[in-house]
This record gives sequence, structure tokens and C-alpha cells, in this order.
Amino acid sequence: MTDANGRLAGKVAIVTGGTSGIGTATVEMFAAEGARVMLAARGEEKGQAIAKRLGNAAAFIRTDVTDEAQIKAMVGETVNRWGRLDVLVNNAGRGPAYTEIDNFDIGEFQRYVMLLLGSCFLCLKYAAPIMKRQNSGSIINIGSTAGVTTDGSSAIYSASKAGLIQATKVWATELAEYRVRVNCISPGAIATPIFWGGYDTQDPEENARRLEQLAENFAALLPMKQVGQPEHIASAAVYLAADESMHTTGHNLMVDGGNTAMLRTRSELIERRKKIARGM
Repeated sequence: MTDANGRLAGKVAIVTGGTSGIGTATVEMFAAEGARVMLAARGEEKGQAIAKRLGNAAAFIRTDVTDEAQIKAMVGETVNRWGRLDVLVNNAGRGPAYTEIDNFDIGEFQRYVMLLLGSCFLCLKYAAPIMKRQNSGSIINIGSTAGVTTDGSSAIYSASKAGLIQATKVWATELAEYRVRVNCISPGAIATPIFWGGYDTQDPEENARRLEQLAENFAALLPMKQVGQPEHIASAAVYLAADESMHTTGHNLMVDGGNTAMLRTRSELIERRKKIARGM
């Protein structure tokens, strides 16, 4: 059920990777705010179930975002169904396990850079011309704190996300004259099963147990002492999709509980100032 008075009322959106975590939360929140949402992902059973639950507000199309023909079909089906395209959320992706440079594998590099970065090029290739003709649109790339700092992620994942953050600025510049906005959201420490391979690798009870432990571990490390949830990223995506952000483009919105803003904890900074003062 869509909200005719919602912040996204009348808008049509595509969300890639929408069958779990941040993607599902974004699909659900967009629909609740009045958008029609094309849910694009590889997991057909889950995708169809989510679309059925949301009724006329959503549809599912099986999509591998590394396949250009499937990306073209995804965009085409969305426009055929609802007549326009207002929002694209490039969310699909996962990272490889951390490996040291001695174990660099060119095949792994090519697979993940294509998934995390190349897929966004493909999505914009087919979505941007439609938005340009409409003279409006919002493209939201899902980056990562790994793209701006060393957070323990692999070099391949970090480099891909850094590239996406920079590409966001280039695309924002390229599309500005058409009133198409391109922004990025960089999550940090969001509790989702992506950290152990996704929902499909464990039964629901095991996933719930792992999520609880992950949330506890993350909260202990973050300045705000609270773990990030998929809904926090979805809320940021709603803002960037809505008309209220019409003057925002080329921006990388950090949604990380203050993690990248704080080099050291407050107590560490106080102690550091004391040491400096003693040495003066």
C-alpha cells in the first residue's frame, strides 16, 4: 500500500540488491512513502515474496547487475510498467574477504570491481537518458566508510567504493544541467548478514543470533554506542530521493554513527592534550 501523501508520492524507483538488508529496508520505506518500486535482485523467491507483500507498490525483476542485457531489461520493464523513472538506488554488491597483497587474485579483482563499481556504470548508462529526457531524477549510490578510510575492509572493496564516491561527483557534474542529482550514501557498521555471506548461508535462528552479536560488537566500537540498522540507510535514501533534497548533488552522506569523524575517543583526545601541555 502506497501513501498518496508520502514524501515520494508519484515517484518511480529502482532499487538493486533489494532482497536483503539495506536493499529491502529501502524498498519497504520507499513504498511506504508513496513510491512505486522495482525490486531488482538475483533471488527470485525472496524478491517475488517482497513484491507480493507490498502489493501494487512494488514489482520484482530478476537481475544480475553485472549483466548489461539484464540491466537494460530492468530499466525498460520499469518504464513500461509505470511510465517513468525518478529514482535509481545502486545498492547491489558484496565484498570479498580480506586477503593480503601477496595473495592477490586477478579473477577476484575483476569480479568484485565489476560488481561493486562497474554495475553502477551500467545502471546509469540506461537510467540517466530517461531522467535527462524528464529533466529530473535522483541517483543514489551506496558507498561505504571503506571508501574514505581504512575500516578493515579488503583493498578491492575499499578501492571500489572509493571509486564509486568519486564517480558520483563526476556524474553529478555531468548531469546537473538536466536537473538529475547524483549522490552517495556511505554506511558504516550496519548490522546485516552480508558480513558472513548473506541470509542464505544460515537458518533464521542462526542469522538472528549472529546479528545480535554483531550489533553488540559494533555498538561497543562506535562513538554513539549504537549499531547502524538498514533503516538508517533507507531513511537517508528517502531524503535524497525526495524533492526536499533538490539542491543537493555530488554529496557523499556519511551514515556511520560518527565513526569516520572521530579519529580518537574524547577521553583519548583529552589525554593527548594533557601530554602535549606537559611537553610544552
